[in-house]
Amino acid sequence: MTTRTSAPDTGGGATAAEETLAILSSGARRWLGLHAGRLDSPSGRAELPVTPRVKALLQLALLCRCWRRAAPDDLALKPVLAVVENAWRQPEFPRLLAHSAGSARPFGLVWAALAPVGSATDARREVLERLSADGYLTPRRKSPYLHLGTRFYAELAGVGHELASYEELYACSALAGADGVPVAELDVCQVTDTVFYLSDYGFRDSGLDAEARERALRVVERLTDHCVREDAWEYAAKLMLAQHCLGSDPLRTPSGTAALGMLAGAGAPDGSIPGKTARGRAPASAAPQQYFRWAYQPTLVTALTTLLLTADRRPQPVPTTDSPTARRTR
Repeated sequence: MTTRTSAPDTGGGATAAEETLAILSSGARRWLGLHAGRLDSPSGRAELPVTPRVKALLQLALLCRCWRRAAPDDLALKPVLAVVENAWRQPEFPRLLAHSAGSARPFGLVWAALAPVGSATDARREVLERLSADGYLTPRRKSPYLHLGTRFYAELAGVGHELASYEELYACSALAGADGVPVAELDVCQVTDTVFYLSDYGFRDSGLDAEARERALRVVERLTDHCVREDAWEYAAKLMLAQHCLGSDPLRTPSGTAALGMLAGAGAPDGSIPGKTARGRAPASAAPQQYFRWAYQPTLVTALTTLLLTADRRPQPVPTTDSPTARRTR
């Protein structure tokens, strides 16, 4: 289950890289379809800690949102979406969001924002009303990074807020001031999530002008190189997606192709990515539930990245005056 496979050749140009991307994407999505149900199974509820399990379900819902937009007819989506829809139907799920006091409000907002159509309508409304009443959707003392995430999910949830604009929040962000900062001092998640929130995971323009976009790309590419050197599989996948969201093509950048080759070499035969890093690879002796905990998040991130990169390469319908394309222009 954790046998390392040889990396497909990415030195033959865009076609070879695209084939490698498609293989990674298919494998990661297949693995999630087979195993994501563990999160909401009796054994999963018994064996997995509550807060990490809830977080994993929220991550799965985000993947499904992007998946439905990028490839709505993909049959591999059905079993993964079924896990999310079943979890959101459970009356006790809103209570689980508040299991940890520190994550109750952000989890509640994300849960409401990513709710499948028609699910938990009354409970969703109650959560959003409570967040508004206690001032969570106002600036208060949150950092620009937390403001940015709160604004993104508040808008997805369709709830009013008093947070600053994306432009103002980006100007105060760690990414905006990161050009030239040593990569070891940068937080990969803050950098990539900032890009994801600005661009809605690539479904809209980031709003950055040309100069700011180039500065951000330099930071992201330096970080990608660093993560490849460190064999940091999950971070490298996130950074490939960030390059894409900034309007670049990671299959045509040295850092992006290096990250793709690394992920291809890291992948297990079943399509999973067996850990967040090479040093944190799941042991060969791991039981299935243990292996799931090692592989779930890096495999989900790889599935999200490769899904959005492969979807962007599919032929797009010609837009008409009465049916504008939903894809961003570059």
